[in-house]
Formats: sequence, structure tokens, C-alpha cells
Amino acid sequence: MAADIISLEAITKVYGRGEAAVRALDSVSVRVHAGDFVAVMGPSGSGKSTLMHILGCLDVPTTGSYRFGGEDVSRMSERELAHVRNRSIGFVFQQFHLLSSMTACRNVELPLLYRAARDRRAAALRALDRVGLSDRVNHRPNQLSGGQQQRVAIARALVTEPALILADEPTGNLDSTSSREVLGVLRSLNDAGHTVILITHDATVAAVARRVLTMSDGTLREAA
Repeated sequence: MAADIISLEAITKVYGRGEAAVRALDSVSVRVHAGDFVAVMGPSGSGKSTLMHILGCLDVPTTGSYRFGGEDVSRMSERELAHVRNRSIGFVFQQFHLLSSMTACRNVELPLLYRAARDRRAAALRALDRVGLSDRVNHRPNQLSGGQQQRVAIARALVTEPALILADEPTGNLDSTSSREVLGVLRSLNDAGHTVILITHDATVAAVARRVLTMSDGTLREAA
């Protein structure tokens, strides 16, 4: 059996204090194996965005333990969390967050700048080829379709060779054809061995994953 890349044990996240306190996550426990493809599905307000922030080391839990790649990240400093994010997690968001003045290739290179990595262009070209955009490397975002822009964003997430690809509503701004293309890319990356966690409210989108977890009122369970 593959090793756990993620292990959450009795995670809670509480915002506010006293009567105004909101328990966004309520004793969430889950394990994700290396090479898994997991969808976390739930409506707005269910807690899935809070869970995504914790999984992505963008926030820390109020109580409980979160081990990522065998390391306890639950109580890391912001500087330490930033290091984990840059080295080990590739993010794909609903909004593409591409810089309009830069080509696809330059957008994909950006995460490598923070590492002062060498051969950035070669790495970016490889990532773009993996998402089927080797013929669009010099195009700017306004010269690309929505689906192509999201594939550039996936290439940017992929360029650092992260342990985890975390995709938050990656098809939320796309038409049905572009959505299928993007989900196909994520599935092919998983088939190649990448661990993927997909956050969505859409059961059709979640169906592409190998495991589906559902969130409701801050609790998480395996879908039937």
C-alpha cells in the first residue's frame, strides 16, 4: 500500500470566540495516499474551503494534527508553511491568476523564480507540453481560451514537481467542453502518479476522482 501523503486527525477550525464562534471544521479525520485522486464535494458553507486552506498550508487548525509527507505542519510558522507550499504543493484555482503581460511560458516559470532555479524555461516548456500546450508557449492569456488558460495554470502548478496538486473549483469558470478537457488533464496527471485533491460542489466534476469525500456542516465522510 502507498504511504500516506496526508493524515488529518481530529482537525477542528474555529473562527471567533464565545457565542460568536463558528466551528468551520468539526473533528475531521482523513488519510490520502500518495498517488490518490480525491474529490472533496459539498455545498457553499459546508467547510470545504476551510479544509482546502488547511490542506494547502494556507491556514492552521485550531486543534488536531495535520501531517503532510510525514511532517507535522499543524503548528508551523508562516515562514515554514510558505516553504512547504512552494516546495511541495501545486495550486490550481477557479480564477486562473495568470499575469496578462506575460506569455504562457513566463507564467509557468514564476514559481521557479522564488527558488532561484536554473533552466526555468526548459522546465516550463516540459510542463506546458504535459498539458497539451506546446504550441501555445508564446501566447498571452488574452490569446487563449478559458480552458487553455486553466491548463497553463495547471502547468504552473506542475512545474515545481510538487508532492500534491490541490485544485479548488478548477472548472468553475469554464464551459462544459473546456471543463472536460481540464478534468482529463488532471486525470492523466494522476494516472502518471501525481496525487490530486479536487475541491468542488459539482457531483459531475467529483466523479472523475477515484475517491469522493463529502462535507456537510464541517464534517467529512466517504461518499457512499
